Amino acid sequence: MLKIACDPIYAHPLPPGHRFPMLKYELIPAQLLYEGIITPENIFSPNAVDEETILLTHDAGYWQQLRDLTLPPKEQRRIGFPLSAQLVEREVRIAQGTIDGCRYAFKYGIAFNVAGGTHHAGANWGEGFCLLNDQAIAANYLLNNNLSKSILVIDLDVHQGNGTAQIFKNEPSVFTFSMHGDKNFPFRKEQSDLDIPLPDGVGDEEYLALLKDTLPSLINTHQPDFIFYLAGVDILESDKLGKLSLSKEACKERDRFVFEQCRSRGIPVQVSMGGGYSPQIKDIVEAHCNTYRVANDLYF
Repeated sequence: MLKIACDPIYAHPLPPGHRFPMLKYELIPAQLLYEGIITPENIFSPNAVDEETILLTHDAGYWQQLRDLTLPPKEQRRIGFPLSAQLVEREVRIAQGTIDGCRYAFKYGIAFNVAGGTHHAGANWGEGFCLLNDQAIAANYLLNNNLSKSILVIDLDVHQGNGTAQIFKNEPSVFTFSMHGDKNFPFRKEQSDLDIPLPDGVGDEEYLALLKDTLPSLINTHQPDFIFYLAGVDILESDKLGKLSLSKEACKERDRFVFEQCRSRGIPVQVSMGGGYSPQIKDIVEAHCNTYRVANDLYF
């Protein structure tokens, strides 16, 4: 069964003026329901992750400032919006949704978080609309509970997963791989275990060739028993922030290739959706829905 964590912003709405562009997170499951790819049974609403699990990944002082809404204004500006209880509530539920997704991935092979992909949050900072790093929290949860011994993070958002790289820079059990726009945010990048920086304008053929040349050998070499996949669709040519030139068809082929590599080896994969900033919301939703369609075709 395809299991999908819903975005908790809709169960816990933000006050007027604080709802940054989140419409896609509502429209993605609505479109999948309309097409009959999923039913309400496929969707689950996560609770809040506990502090003990957060502190496996994030520094206590940083978390306490988030929790108590005392993060300095400069750090709030780095995140990109004013801190509020609703925003923190959303982040702790997103993190738990990714942990729950791991459990479903062990059972069904794959699971999704409609939100998530908060890869700019480091151990002691938030950045780029990311307060807590959902996939890093989930990876540390798996390691701490002896549910995994070797993890691969595949980050194909157009922006480097700088927070994830920083969190795991001294953790040999987690291999971080980021293929991203070289001249794009964040402008101060961290060092992943493997970074592939792409020049502006890279298109379908070059992008897919790089991925297909890299990923199989990466998996074969490091032998992960669990994979996290960040499936941002801000690689599209239509994306106003991405600076790459991929078609929707190539983005869909990217997802298919990643899933085929996981499925053929029997490696469970948790998927967080990451970014997408095309001017037309229909383009964002269609590209994200393709990720679910491909997973449904391959796994169910």
